[in-house]
Amino acid sequence: MADKDMPAIVYTKVDEAPDLASASLLPIIRRFAKAAGIAVETRDISLAGRIISAFPERLTPAQRQSDDLAGLGHWVKTADANVIKLPNISASVPQLVAALKELQAQGYDLPDYPTAPATPAEAEIRARYDAIKGSAVNPVLREGNSDRRAAKAVKNYAMSHPHSMGKWSKDSKTRVSSMDHGDFFANETSVTLTAAQAGAVRIELTDKAGAVTVLKDGVKLPEGTVVDATFMSAKALDAFLEAEIAQTKAEGTLFSIHLKATMMKVSDPIIFGHAVKAWLKPVFEKYGEELAAAGADANAGLGTVLARVAQMENGPEIQAAIDAVIAQRPPMYMVNSDKGITNLHVPSDVIIDASLPALLRAGGKGWGPDGAEADTNCLVPDRSYAPVYDESVKYFKETGALDPRTAGTVQNIGLMAQKAEEYGSHPTTFEIPVDGTVRVIAENGDVLHTHQVEAGDIWRLCSTRKAPILDWVQLAIDRQRIEGCQAIFWLDENRAHDRELLAYVRPILKEKGVEKKFLILDPRAATRLSFETIREGKDSIAVTGNVLRDYLTDLFPILELGTSAKMLSIVKLMQGGGMFETGAGGSAPKLVQQLIEENHLRWDSLGEFCALGESLKYLAETTGNEKARVLGNAVDAATQGILDYDRSPGRKPGEADNRDSHYYFAMYWADALAKQNSDAALAEEFRPIARALIDGEEEIVQELRADRGKPVDLGGYYHADPVKTDAVMRPSKTLNTILE
Repeated sequence: MADKDMPAIVYTKVDEAPDLASASLLPIIRRFAKAAGIAVETRDISLAGRIISAFPERLTPAQRQSDDLAGLGHWVKTADANVIKLPNISASVPQLVAALKELQAQGYDLPDYPTAPATPAEAEIRARYDAIKGSAVNPVLREGNSDRRAAKAVKNYAMSHPHSMGKWSKDSKTRVSSMDHGDFFANETSVTLTAAQAGAVRIELTDKAGAVTVLKDGVKLPEGTVVDATFMSAKALDAFLEAEIAQTKAEGTLFSIHLKATMMKVSDPIIFGHAVKAWLKPVFEKYGEELAAAGADANAGLGTVLARVAQMENGPEIQAAIDAVIAQRPPMYMVNSDKGITNLHVPSDVIIDASLPALLRAGGKGWGPDGAEADTNCLVPDRSYAPVYDESVKYFKETGALDPRTAGTVQNIGLMAQKAEEYGSHPTTFEIPVDGTVRVIAENGDVLHTHQVEAGDIWRLCSTRKAPILDWVQLAIDRQRIEGCQAIFWLDENRAHDRELLAYVRPILKEKGVEKKFLILDPRAATRLSFETIREGKDSIAVTGNVLRDYLTDLFPILELGTSAKMLSIVKLMQGGGMFETGAGGSAPKLVQQLIEENHLRWDSLGEFCALGESLKYLAETTGNEKARVLGNAVDAATQGILDYDRSPGRKPGEADNRDSHYYFAMYWADALAKQNSDAALAEEFRPIARALIDGEEEIVQELRADRGKPVDLGGYYHADPVKTDAVMRPSKTLNTILE
């Protein structure tokens, strides 16, 4: 039975550019959906919304918000769920603090983020904030596995309108560097829980004196769960970083490190902090205690360190020491050369799944501090997935850049349901305080994992449940049957976790009689074969775990399509509902900045269009609302129109932007509905709307572009003023009147 508190379709309220685009697109969607009796409502999963909902007792009734993420978390476990999910911020600490300060300035009585909790009350506040940072949204909503691919119309457009690709040289010095020992890959152990072992597991640390500290208790895991444990040696990491800094200088390339400090919100900020300290090693050796006392947290990035130094009494002395060290270092890969923002400034600025594909697309070049492109040493410390990027670099050096005009496509079937694999490890990741032994103990007393660790090591436990694994394999079988193309399980026999997965995968493939339709290759071999396949114009399906799902659904689309924001992402929820994701938001901060400065939003809503069409057709299948199917088919026609007539946003003011694209989408959608013959009532209703949108083109476009090139005021970045945002994103009175 349907949840009476939920609409037919939930359209998530998120952050940054996708949220601004929603202010323009949602009124169009609601007007069209209303004709089919379909309610489309928003639920707030934005960073600011989640902060507000975490402290209701401190806020006025007018300021309080419900915990929409928790509500959606319940809904996605029902057969009625239908969610269009836009990309949201996976907040690093600097982003969380910036959002918090903005809300405080707007009058929200929210507590400061305690960097070093000194009381139980501060610890409780810190725990609430820590539940918000990082990828707090996706593990809650992703109650199904991922089917992600380029819609045919999008792929065809990319082939006929190829994006620019950098030129690769066989002599390129660009490389990917990883640890050869002591990393997560090297230390991983993995087991599959028996019926006797199922239940609550306990993680405990025994120091050399025999004292036991319980790191985590009551982690409930059912029979059949694949449970992994591993650690990264802090000493090995530091030695690797120091050696690579020196080697980078000797090679004359840019230094860069590529992590995912947003998704891996415990482990990767710590690794990032090690990189900052390695870069400024002499400074931290001499001034480390003073810097710590001043709140110069290396884990928060070089930008935070420099800001704290500027406030210290002996700041000029320390700054001079920093400048002296930097002068001896190799040039650094830059986030923004003009503003002096380096790779190490903010942990959330360089996200591996966006940064490395962009570098590969650019011919292996990164931007240096001089504003010029240069070859780059790309550090990916852990070897679990680094071979994907390492092999990509080697492949393109040998073959040259991929040609988007002729390339095939790589689809992805990703194992992500119920917090699968590393992306569910946040509550069970620890920076080890003392030398000792970490043990994972099952409820029946069996010791599942044992690791000898040292102070500073990063230890984590991950789990992947049986039901999602079985669903993932079946989803892969179904997709391969539909596509009839190459399909590869990206699994490495030499990795402990992957061996446990293969114990599930192989018997299922054999039982279903499809083992000959699938290849099983380690990530390096799978990367090369996939590139060879699509270079020939053929297609491949990558069947991967959660992290590779994330990485590959940026890597291949950025090379094939120029962006990953245009992908069709369908999550078939395990309880029968559906979630339709709309692409990546990694470039969103730059796009917001351009809107504020120039009133031009180049966010491309093609991903939203694709998701909307699928959501409406899915609604028709599950509820029998045939008008929803007609709307969904018309969305497909409108999306094709956006591509055929090149109505996607341009990059510069003076060109069409997101708002223009939405107007044309509405025009093509209404026109398709007016011309269809499946539902006479819908055709009759939309015939005058289509005519008004077509006849009003000149006036509407003029109104949309009247104030382009001028700064705008949104009333906030993380928590914009809805009235001001509406005025900026819906400036055409003519269009607004037609949609009433």
